[in-house]
Amino acid sequence: MKAMRSWLTLILITGLILVLASCGKDGVENGTGTEATGAVKKLGAEPIKLTFFSTSGTFPDVEFNTLIAGPIKAKYPNVTIERITPAATTTNEEVLSTYTPDIIYSSSSSHQRIVRTGAYEDLRELIKKHKFDTSRIKPILWNYILDITKGKGDEVLAIPFNANQHVLYYNKDIFDKFGVPYPTDKQLTWDQVLDLARQLTRTENGVRYIGLSTDNLTGLAKGLGLPYLNRGTGEAALDTPEWRRIFELQKKIFEIPGLIGPDKKWNWGRDDFIKDQKVAMRVTWLANHIGPAEELRQQGVDFNWDIAPAPNFSDQLGKTREAQIHSLSVNSKSKYKDEAFQVIAEILSDDGQRILARNGRVPAVINPELNKEYGLDIPVLKGKSVQNVFVGQPLQEHYIHPYELEISAKLTDAAADLAINGLDVNSAIRKATEAINKDVATLRTTLGNP
Repeated sequence: MKAMRSWLTLILITGLILVLASCGKDGVENGTGTEATGAVKKLGAEPIKLTFFSTSGTFPDVEFNTLIAGPIKAKYPNVTIERITPAATTTNEEVLSTYTPDIIYSSSSSHQRIVRTGAYEDLRELIKKHKFDTSRIKPILWNYILDITKGKGDEVLAIPFNANQHVLYYNKDIFDKFGVPYPTDKQLTWDQVLDLARQLTRTENGVRYIGLSTDNLTGLAKGLGLPYLNRGTGEAALDTPEWRRIFELQKKIFEIPGLIGPDKKWNWGRDDFIKDQKVAMRVTWLANHIGPAEELRQQGVDFNWDIAPAPNFSDQLGKTREAQIHSLSVNSKSKYKDEAFQVIAEILSDDGQRILARNGRVPAVINPELNKEYGLDIPVLKGKSVQNVFVGQPLQEHYIHPYELEISAKLTDAAADLAINGLDVNSAIRKATEAINKDVATLRTTLGNP
């Protein structure tokens, strides 16, 4: 009996030693104090508050809490992600000179401007240190990120967060009202969509209905992946057969009878579709619609809408539009660079990307199984044809020239010239080209050569 007790004691002591050894070996990952076992982890020994700033794109609080703050708190109870929400009139440059957000959310609508501030940390060492597998990221997203600074040291300034793809949203109530068949689950050509739009653009009982909204020239150009500026010279790149095709399509849209009324309004956007509910079809980004639509649903505003594949030219069927990259970066001045990067890595894990997919964002990682779960957890997508999001191959976003954001307003001016100022396509292209090149000359003086 005594020998048996001694044997049991030896087993217990040995087991305890193994447990302690295991904790000593695995309880710290890459020297950062991250527990590697179990679903709940810690980053360091003390509570940490990481600040988060969104520089561009549509990212309402309901998505921030669902996709980032909530999941990170569940995974790392000692970490709080707090959003910086400056006044709407404050520029990104002003925010980044006043605050030091640890994590920066960006898109192509801000990448080049943030590059100029120096706020992006080069992530190569953090990627190596934390063994982050970049091969998991979809090539069209990762290649765009690498292209941002190509030839200037090949820094890695961001990690793709999601692919912001395009679809065709349509208001089923308007289609039903006028007895027009819905868009199909098969990708339509622009000619087919224009035919539907002509049938749906009308005034009924004093209410004006608009058949189609497309984000105008900048949105249409994404179907062919067209840059605004020549990468080598920095000058306008509009005088090409491809851009002329876009201008001609835009002109056809504006010529739909009734689309431009006596009030001369020609630019129809998100509020016209989801709030006023007077636009029958809208071709636009996923992120521009779904998060705001869910916020409105929670406020009691909803209607009968659905999703069809984004249309394209007949010789481009099978392709949709450029997939915009929404990305996460570490601030070069952050005191918590390791922790911020580990948070980003967690969001890019299969579990983190599953949360994105189930709440209406297309994952950045290569995992076709996640597509099957798309939209399952966000009420506004219940009953919608969500798999139409994946019909057609998205294009890699074109290289965003460092001056592009500054001259993009000239394309809005060009659309107005086609819509209400009576210009023909050739004249509109010529006028926009001259205006862009004039701005570029000024930008070379104020911003320097890129």
